[in-house]
Order: sequence, then structure tokens, then C-alpha cells
Amino acid sequence: MAKDASTTSYPRAVLDLFDAYVHGAIDRRGFIQQCALHVGGATAATATLTALSPDFARGQVIAPDDSRLTTHPVDIASPHGHGTIRAYVARAAARAGQALPVIIVAHENRGLNPHIEDIARRLALEGFLAVAPDALTTLGGYPGDEDKARAAFATLDRAKIGEDFVAAATYARTMAGSNGKIGAIGFCFGGGIANMLATRLPDLRAAIPFYGSPPVLADVPRIKAELLIHYGGNDARTNAAWPDYEAALKQAGIRYHACIYDGAEHGFNNDTTPRFNKAAAELAWGRSLALFRRTLG
Repeated sequence: MAKDASTTSYPRAVLDLFDAYVHGAIDRRGFIQQCALHVGGATAATATLTALSPDFARGQVIAPDDSRLTTHPVDIASPHGHGTIRAYVARAAARAGQALPVIIVAHENRGLNPHIEDIARRLALEGFLAVAPDALTTLGGYPGDEDKARAAFATLDRAKIGEDFVAAATYARTMAGSNGKIGAIGFCFGGGIANMLATRLPDLRAAIPFYGSPPVLADVPRIKAELLIHYGGNDARTNAAWPDYEAALKQAGIRYHACIYDGAEHGFNNDTTPRFNKAAAELAWGRSLALFRRTLG
């Protein structure tokens, strides 16, 4: 993992504004105007936004051209979604010819950006066949700019995005190089996708949502996967949905373990921003790998 970049120097109100900005509740201008009230003016607010925004080079752990890996794109038919979804596929070069367990890697609300590709490469080096779909495929793919990506993502039909990920996971389970065992991991919006996939795929063995929205609660009894659910202790917005979700999981007798990391923000695993919490991220990552190894082999 990358070096920790603490959020302790930012007022709580500023972090909450950034969370609202990232999730589309306010636009860039709204963030600057409101943040300025807390940091001493528009110039300081602009600098704050830059500092809080992703720096992909800072957070990169595995380079795209790492010789230990093989990577390639694959186009997957999604007749109930947007027609086609492209995915980034990564596996360890040393495991060429071996059938490996598959992990679907679900991105945040900006499409398949460099950080999520890096997550896929990290999983590949752990011995998995990582498949990271891009919901922005129908709009030309991740545009290389987070603001443009967020704006484009907001125009997509959420139900069709869900169908795209179901199509990708269904394809990936039987794709060349797969041993038929499949799990899912997702972050923020992708955490919600991981939860949703658990209700849609009876052969999903493990689902690991990081600070994601719960699935439709009426669908919880359909879950066959074991769940490992990660929350940041300071993430009041996302955590508000947890009590009802937990009650549904208990009522349905679903195997799950929930971890709430004290002092961690929403996005604490994303090592490209100052919201990254090294201690929480390393603990959550280790727990996640342990579940995948136990359930997928």
C-alpha cells in the first residue's frame, strides 16, 4: 500500500463537503464556495480540492507494465444492460496456463480509473484472475479525467449498470483461465455492486463491499456468498444504512462479518487521496485476501 496521507488537517465540514462533491450532491463551484468559508477563501478552497483529489501516481502500487503480470481488455455482451461492457483482465504471468479463481473488481462512481486497475493488478499478483469491468464502456470508457468521468457516470441508467456487472461476472466465471470459482470486491459505488452481485449470482462464493450501499433488502435471502463488509468509522452517510442491512442479514441467516474502522473516512482504502488510512486499509486488505483464499482457494 502507498504511504498514508492523513485527513486530520482538514476540518470535518470540509471532508463532508468533499464527500458530497464526490457523490454528486454538490458541483465543483458549490464545493469551492462552501469550502472557502472554512479554509479562508476561494484560493485556499481550490488548493484544498486539489489536495483531496486523486493522485494516481502517488497511490500506484503495481505498474501497468509490470513484467510479473499479463493484462488485456475483453469485451463482454450485456444484452440486458448497455449492450457491451469492456473489462480489464489481469493475471500473474507465472500462472500462465493455470485455471485460477476469478475476482470481479467493481469501481467507484468514476468508471475504471487507474486506481481500480491497480487494485486488479494487486489481486492478480495474489494468484487470482482479476476482472475489472468499466461501466463507462458505453460512453467510450474512462475519459482520463475524474470530473468528466463522474459527470458521464451520472448520466447512466443504474439498473443497466447492474446488468452490465452481472453479465461480466457471468462471463468471467467460465472464461478462459477461470477455474469456475468466483468472488467480488467493490469500493463505494462498487461496494454496492458487490452487494448486488451477491443477491444475483447463486454461485458467488464471497463478496467484499467497501463502504457500499446495501442491496435491495427484500433480495437479501437470495445471498449464498459469504460477506465481508468494510465501513469507515467516520462515514456517517454510508453507515446509516447498516443497521437495517444487518437486520436483514441476520433474519435471513446469511454468513457475514462486518468491520468498522474507527477514525477512518469513506474511501479509506483509496491510497490516491488523503482520505487513505494506512492502518485501516492494510487490515481490511489482509482480511479480504484471507476470505478470498478460504472461499476460492
